[in-house]
Amino acid sequence: MTKLKILLGSKYLLILIIIFTIIHSLTYHDNLSKSDIYVIKSIKRNDDKLTIISNNVLINYYGTEDYKIGDKILVEGSYTIPDYNTNFNLFNYRLYLKSIGINYILNASKIEKVSSSNNIFYKIKNSMIERIYKYHSYHYLLSFILGDTNYIENDIKISLKENGISHLFSVSGMHVSLLSIVIINILNKFKKSDFNYVFVSLFLILYMFLVSNIGVIRSVIIFILNFINKKFNLNIKTIYLYVYLICFFLIYNPYLIYNVGFQFSFTISIFLNLYSVLINQYHNYFAKIFMISLISFMVSIPILINTNFSINIMSPFINVLFVPLISLIIFPLSLLVFIIPILEPILNIFIHIFEYLTFLFNKFNVDIIMSHMSIIFVLLYYLIIIYILHTFKYHKYYNILILALIIFIHHNIYNFNNELHFINVGQGDASLLRLKNKAVLIDTGGNKNYDVSNNILIPYLKSIGIKKIDLIISHGDYDHMGGSINLVNNFKVEKVIFNCGEYNDLEKELINVLNKKKIKYYSCIKELNIDNNKLYFLQTKVYDNENDNSNVIITELGGYKFMFMGDAGITTEKEIIDKYNLPDIDVLKVGHHGSKTSSNKEFIDEVNPKYSIISVGKKNRYGHPNKEVLNTLSNSKVYRTDEDGSIMFKIKNNRLKIETCSP
Repeated sequence: MTKLKILLGSKYLLILIIIFTIIHSLTYHDNLSKSDIYVIKSIKRNDDKLTIISNNVLINYYGTEDYKIGDKILVEGSYTIPDYNTNFNLFNYRLYLKSIGINYILNASKIEKVSSSNNIFYKIKNSMIERIYKYHSYHYLLSFILGDTNYIENDIKISLKENGISHLFSVSGMHVSLLSIVIINILNKFKKSDFNYVFVSLFLILYMFLVSNIGVIRSVIIFILNFINKKFNLNIKTIYLYVYLICFFLIYNPYLIYNVGFQFSFTISIFLNLYSVLINQYHNYFAKIFMISLISFMVSIPILINTNFSINIMSPFINVLFVPLISLIIFPLSLLVFIIPILEPILNIFIHIFEYLTFLFNKFNVDIIMSHMSIIFVLLYYLIIIYILHTFKYHKYYNILILALIIFIHHNIYNFNNELHFINVGQGDASLLRLKNKAVLIDTGGNKNYDVSNNILIPYLKSIGIKKIDLIISHGDYDHMGGSINLVNNFKVEKVIFNCGEYNDLEKELINVLNKKKIKYYSCIKELNIDNNKLYFLQTKVYDNENDNSNVIITELGGYKFMFMGDAGITTEKEIIDKYNLPDIDVLKVGHHGSKTSSNKEFIDEVNPKYSIISVGKKNRYGHPNKEVLNTLSNSKVYRTDEDGSIMFKIKNNRLKIETCSP
């Protein structure tokens, strides 16, 4: 036992395990096996669509069949490997799926149930789900009892996220700790013994299998390890236990490092453990909660920034109210209601109070946009945080340290280069000109089945530190301006430029919003001055169709010439080359997504583009880009958003640097 104590408490063993974990992660190979028969691990129903997770596959299926967790199913369909993110800094769906053990998406054409499960854990979970579905507040009970937040309404989720309290709304380490303390205190009233901890450990293991949440698994294992550590006097530092556990997780699945829940859970837990003395010096409950919230907020800032690209500085104060409301009232009530249904009306009252307060506080959020932080800045940030917390009691230079923190989390507040971003919005257009400290967005894209502005444009703008834009609408087609209203409602737009010709219904709808928000707008202009740069609008003639009325823009940045064609067709192209003596173009945004109605050979020969950008959706139903157009552009280096993702041209030291974000 003595040798075991020395071994487990040795920093050399710790370093050895860390090195092994790193080597294992770098040499790890995915489980790429496929099967016809799968066991349902989890299932989500959304109208007639089923989303099933099983082994290393996520199954999408449209049908009304009733399946349960643990069922064996025979699946027919097509496999796809999910793409990496195709826009810089944004959510990487492929790495997320890998972090939960999924390598394939299986679009099922047919599912046949083979058998039900005899697994006791699946049976318990299914019976709990069936019972919970009978309650009016089932979506909250699923969240607080089984950690399933899939059925929480979207506006509630957004409000929780913006208030910085999402961590309170599903089963986490905090809830497990509260549960274990309550059970142990109850058992201790009868008799204090080690059996109480054994009983709680067994109960928590059962609960861990039912919930399968990173925070819960981490909390349960740490509870058991701490009990063993104390029982056998191993004297292993708690921080060592956390590191051992992190290594265990990453050896099991190295992609967990990309899981935001994993990042939050371990980062916050480690810091709260390291600085528990700092927290426990406060005897007032609310002072202690505030200190916990403040430390949690400070250490989670890099994760928040690289996930949301903004932080709500009111979050620590909001948590002081919501932590006791959730942990002391709503969470315990949820457990009681599951056992005693007659108490549900009381739970509903507190849920209504909670919803009212979260929407109320949402109105007073102080969100600060923060650009994406590189790994170097993240590490430097944590070094400063550690130094601050270590010297909290006697340090006199907090103003300098706080300034350093602000610099690290806000390092991209000013852009010293001119940049041009062709954002991948699928079958549509969205081009961003970043002119040092000014930004102009040409088109917003648009998809009637997907919110492009909130899911792509706004996060993208935030991720590179942009807080306000001028918006140019090339023309009124939905795939060019369908995301404009949401963009105007959720981001600061200073002015909007329309093309020549009459406003269509979509443009009129946007103008109504602009008038309400008192945002200036113009149409059919000839030039626009942006940060000592001029954008020239070449198309001022009115045609009888929307595409030919597209704004055609030319500008010069750092000695390089850029041209944007919108959906302008061959008629407009001929008009422009007859009217203007056009120079050779360095970067051409090809007209109409590479359709054969644009990019006439005469026009392309005239502008002679060095680089051509085609903004187009993957496997789009229009067959864009057209093969003839690609042949016409054969003397130009062609980039396509469906193949190359977003494309960025950066002008630095009078040189043009090109980056792509390939799937």
